[in-house]
Amino acid sequence: MTRIISGAAGGRSLTVPATGTRPTADRVREAVFSRFDALMTVAGSRVLDLYAGSGAVGLEAASRGASTVDLVDNSDKAVRVMTKNTALVSPAVPVCAIRVHRSSAAGYVGASANTWDLVFIDPPYDLGNDAVIALLVLLRPRLSTDAVIAVERASREPEPVWPEGYGVLAPKDYGETRVYWLDVAE
Repeated sequence: MTRIISGAAGGRSLTVPATGTRPTADRVREAVFSRFDALMTVAGSRVLDLYAGSGAVGLEAASRGASTVDLVDNSDKAVRVMTKNTALVSPAVPVCAIRVHRSSAAGYVGASANTWDLVFIDPPYDLGNDAVIALLVLLRPRLSTDAVIAVERASREPEPVWPEGYGVLAPKDYGETRVYWLDVAE
């Protein structure tokens, strides 16, 4: 069962797509938000959740006080689930603007004029590192100066060669999952 861990919507159970997604485990999400909290303030931040699936990461940010959350996924099933989960969480976080977008990650970032402070990128593990790097290149001009980015990958895969414009913080493994932490380099 996937649930909101903390904040105004804490404890609410979320629906996950039956197939086609790999939901971030509650314990990994809890660790991710502990790290986000150590690196920046989630409250008041503008959040982008790419390859969002159920929207659990972005909705967790909303529950913890984010000002805006953009949930992006290309799957119709995922968009239906995110819309349902957003309707469940929104009443508890009326000051957060939660938006669901059906789009490819690169298509959304490339067409957006928004700026984000906190970004979570959780592509399918079979999506190659080259696609992740290309996405990060598109994303760089859309980031605030103190933005923090978490990239979830399979722990068995080699570390990507990160593009210019990013500083790399220490990665952390959670079983089969590795989360890479990036910030904006001057």
